[in-house]
Amino acid sequence: MTVTEEQLQRPPAEVRYAGELAALRAADADPRPPGWQLSLRAARRFVVGDEQAGISRKFVGNVSLVERALVTLATNRGLMLVGEPGTAKSLLSELIAAAVSGSSALTVQGGAATTEDQIKYSWNYALLVSEGPSPRSLVPAPMLNGMAEGRIVRFEEITRCPLEVQDCLLSLLSDRVITIPELDGPQGLVFARQGFNVIATANTRDRGVNEMSAALKRRFNFETVFPIPDCDTELALVEAEATALLRQSGVEAAPRRDVLEVLVGTFRELRGTAERGERMSTVMSTAEAVSVAHAVGVRGWFLRGEAGSAADVVASLAGTAAKDSPEDLARLRRFLEQDVPRRKGGQWQALHDARHLLAD
Repeated sequence: MTVTEEQLQRPPAEVRYAGELAALRAADADPRPPGWQLSLRAARRFVVGDEQAGISRKFVGNVSLVERALVTLATNRGLMLVGEPGTAKSLLSELIAAAVSGSSALTVQGGAATTEDQIKYSWNYALLVSEGPSPRSLVPAPMLNGMAEGRIVRFEEITRCPLEVQDCLLSLLSDRVITIPELDGPQGLVFARQGFNVIATANTRDRGVNEMSAALKRRFNFETVFPIPDCDTELALVEAEATALLRQSGVEAAPRRDVLEVLVGTFRELRGTAERGERMSTVMSTAEAVSVAHAVGVRGWFLRGEAGSAADVVASLAGTAAKDSPEDLARLRRFLEQDVPRRKGGQWQALHDARHLLAD
């Protein structure tokens, strides 16, 4: 069965924006780093948008951050994106990989169970037993494919991997070669082609992660991705993302702007970015706000045939606010009881009136 883009829950960037990438490649007359599919300026336009050229803005953040990231990847140093969860580090790495390599699919998802085999290569053990070590029995992992094809490899949540697994990247980033001891001669060496590099991400709020070694840190340039500082920008982003998600979920009603204003205002207050915010231990990120806005729309449409209300915001907040500490739920209750009544507007009043929907 052929799967169309409409049937995919989340198509990769190179599929979602294939038309934009093709247009940028066709019009790109600027010099390109070796192995790149776009020049630095065209890649920047793809990420941050160019209204005159019909290129949509995909990353809401500092343009200079994007420029520094692209310059890093044009050198022999890896790029490390750090910041709080939900600040679009993974999205930025995906967009840059799609712009530079035409594909964001070479991805390693870091975790406690990640092994060196999942990063570099493994073996087809049936062929290994019957034929012995050979290129036919070799099963390449993202890093080997990225080096052989000259593409960007994304390493998500690298600090979730054990230290000894992280350090398998040392020789790859220094010598730009993977050694396969089981294969003899030239077949046992895979040298990186032009265009290969690594984008890694790590968040600063997770507990129990593994600190990177100083040697590995030296092979990366670090860039911090900060939360969106401007309320109007965050509101516009949440509205756009929630609208797209609701459309994919079969919801015909667009999210209400006044409900989203209450939702984003609540998140900013609980995040501690508003004037009087009481910071919560749970990460009240923009990505979480989009998720709640999606839930509000689904709840309103499929249960009552409407767009969703402030009462749905309260009903959807507990699962977001009470993940890490019981104190967070208490902070949310105090916000609904004490702070919300000071706000003006019908939806803020509706939020206060629905406080009883907050589950114990």
